[in-house]
Amino acid sequence: MEKKHRRNFMWLAIFTLATIGILARHNAPAPYQKASGLIFGTMYSVTYQSKTDLKASIDSMLKVFDGSLSPFNDTATISRINRNEPVIADELFATVFRKSMEVSEATNGAFDITVAPLVNAWGFGFKQGSFPDSMMVDSLLQLTGYQKVSMNEQGEVTKQDERMMLNCSAIAKGYAVDVIANLLKSKGVKNMMVDIGGEVVVHGKNPKEKKWRIGINKPVDDSLATNQELERIVEITDAAIATSGNYRNFYYNNGKKYAHTIDPSTGYPVQHSLLSATVVANDCMTADAYATAFMVMGVEKALEMAEGNPAIEAFFIFSDEEGDLQTCQTSGF
Repeated sequence: MEKKHRRNFMWLAIFTLATIGILARHNAPAPYQKASGLIFGTMYSVTYQSKTDLKASIDSMLKVFDGSLSPFNDTATISRINRNEPVIADELFATVFRKSMEVSEATNGAFDITVAPLVNAWGFGFKQGSFPDSMMVDSLLQLTGYQKVSMNEQGEVTKQDERMMLNCSAIAKGYAVDVIANLLKSKGVKNMMVDIGGEVVVHGKNPKEKKWRIGINKPVDDSLATNQELERIVEITDAAIATSGNYRNFYYNNGKKYAHTIDPSTGYPVQHSLLSATVVANDCMTADAYATAFMVMGVEKALEMAEGNPAIEAFFIFSDEEGDLQTCQTSGF
């Protein structure tokens, strides 16, 4: 009888321990997972806390996004609009278009999605270009200007000249980050970092239970993106951060450097001391667009505008008269 009691006690102990183990596993914090891949000709990386593998959902959403806003996709909404095909803009395109017009107005045209013909002509766009002369630049300027394009409530885009083309590359990447972050939120994810080509949204805490740490690269000529030297590390959460710079996408012609940021008012690549503009905002679409606009404006005008906009903060890296790197920032950065 004593052996029977011992045996029953042993099985009860085993059952209890097994139950505790199952409950412990059930109540254990969800692991941090990573998803990565290619989109828009760049890398994406997503770190998120979830018991569910969400990579398939992320890739599916990015495919939908590519089908709307990638000028390299011939069937995308933006490509069809550029070919003047009858098309009703989808909600992704419409959202980016509306925000583009808003930022263009706010920056007096420093941000402008109609500069696609000029970007292509200078060899930085979705069509192969050659080094343009002044006559070509002047003629292409007639095909640019955000005031010359509009979209009605039905999503129909109207261009004053059919030869006009749109390129949302300076804002679409940021919006894609927002879209993926919102997708993860809809799946119950609270702690995440979404990074597409350096445009980032962070929420909650990192795997070390602290704020996320985002590095801002030193703006040294680095067309292969191999330099990882950092100028500043920002500790941040529940915000978006985007950086625009002329230190990766550039070329030399007759000994002169030409960077990918085109000034919509002149039609030429910008030539000033501002090397990098980093913007923090509530959403990455806004941060991305303003970072591009600031690279057009130059450090003094950009700093003044950023200080006057309570919705954003900014950090700038520029070169002084001796060619040394200097920084400045808004008071709330």
